[in-house]
Amino acid sequence: MNILNTLAFLVFPYLALTTFVVGLLYRYLTNPYNWNSKSSELLDKEGLKIGITIFHWGVILTLLGHGGGLLIPQKVYDFVGINSQVHTRLALVVGFIVGGAALLGLVLLTWRRITKDRVLATTTLNDFVTLGLLLFVITAGLANVVYGFFEHFDVLHSIAPWIRGIVTMTPDPTLMVQVPLRYKVHILSAFALIGFSPFSRLVHIWSAPFTYLFRRWIVFRRREAIF
Repeated sequence: MNILNTLAFLVFPYLALTTFVVGLLYRYLTNPYNWNSKSSELLDKEGLKIGITIFHWGVILTLLGHGGGLLIPQKVYDFVGINSQVHTRLALVVGFIVGGAALLGLVLLTWRRITKDRVLATTTLNDFVTLGLLLFVITAGLANVVYGFFEHFDVLHSIAPWIRGIVTMTPDPTLMVQVPLRYKVHILSAFALIGFSPFSRLVHIWSAPFTYLFRRWIVFRRREAIF
């Protein structure tokens, strides 16, 4: 069991992260013109609006919540007056809302992809694998949130310090030994998705036009016709 735990929560995360970094670099250098989301908007625009909006906002807020909740030590929250009980309850409520939004949006997008003939005709096996991994990761995470309302597990002093150790290159896989299986499944599937993402349409995440928020205004001037 100790060997499996070490492989799962020490070797595998770094293997996935290495694949992620090397895969991104390789794809960008060898095939930069395929670095996009392969949008199907031209094939079916109306069916895309609601699902893609809900999904993106749900995922973005979920990732921000994971970052703020797991990467920031609990002692920082204690310093500002948020104890572990309040932190956990807040994480469950917010996680349920944004995770539910992400799942709903993804279900709508998946339904659109398999029911619209023109969109389905352009869908590849890679797209289905990507959708399947996303559905599994999000569903597993949301299930943990729902389960957390009825049975408490101290994530803040087990999973949180473990993930910070992965980031700071000081991992301690023993922190994950007593973690319930449902959390382990969610974590391992998330790392699998990270490792797979450079070879899917998910690479477009790293080309988000953030500079658009800070660009200078474009001024349009009316040009009078001269006769």
